[in-house]
Formats: sequence, structure tokens, C-alpha cells
Amino acid sequence: MTDQQNRHTDYVELMLNAATQARTYTDGLSKADFLDDAKTQDAVIMKLLVIGELAARLLEEHQEFTCKHPEIPWQQMKGMRNRMAHGYFDLNMDVVWDTAQLALPDLETNLRAIEG
Repeated sequence: MTDQQNRHTDYVELMLNAATQARTYTDGLSKADFLDDAKTQDAVIMKLLVIGELAARLLEEHQEFTCKHPEIPWQQMKGMRNRMAHGYFDLNMDVVWDTAQLALPDLETNLRAIEG
């Protein structure tokens, strides 16, 4: 296999790291604390953008791999990245919070399962 063919494993690892980091940024915070903390919001948003960009690359460059793993919401992550990147001033921080608290733990679990 060429490096390009193995690239999907790098993307999965980067995605997992970004998800873990985003979640740790909110550890110990209440939703109210998060909504009052622009720095943490920006940090979580950046990691969600990274996750979405990696999902887009996987969909484009490794379609067979993404098809093998329908438990990962590839299209939704890509779509969220596009909405965040192109509508930054209209971001709903409640959605960002919910994503970090509810979606990222499941994503981490699923990525760990396919990583190994």
C-alpha cells in the first residue's frame, strides 16, 4: 500500500485527537461557564472545524473506507464544518456545547474502534 492509501489512518488519528481535545476543553465547565467563555468556545469550534475538514477529506479521498464505517457521521461532520466556516457569525453556541457534550464522546468511541 502507498502512503496515500494509508492516509486514512492518519486522518482518523487526527480526528480522534481533535475530538478528545475539544471535549477536554469543556471538562469541569457548566454550560453557563462555556457560554461565558469566548476562548473556550473558540478552541472547541476550531477542533470541530478540524474534525469536519478531516471528514470531508476522508469522504473525498477514501470513500471505500467511509462506506465501511457508516457508524461515523461523516456527512454530518462535513456539513457542520461547512456551516461553521461559512456562517461563523451565526453560530449557535448551544449547538456547539451539545456537540461537545453529546456527540464527541460517541465519536471518540467509534473512532477508537476503527483505529485499532
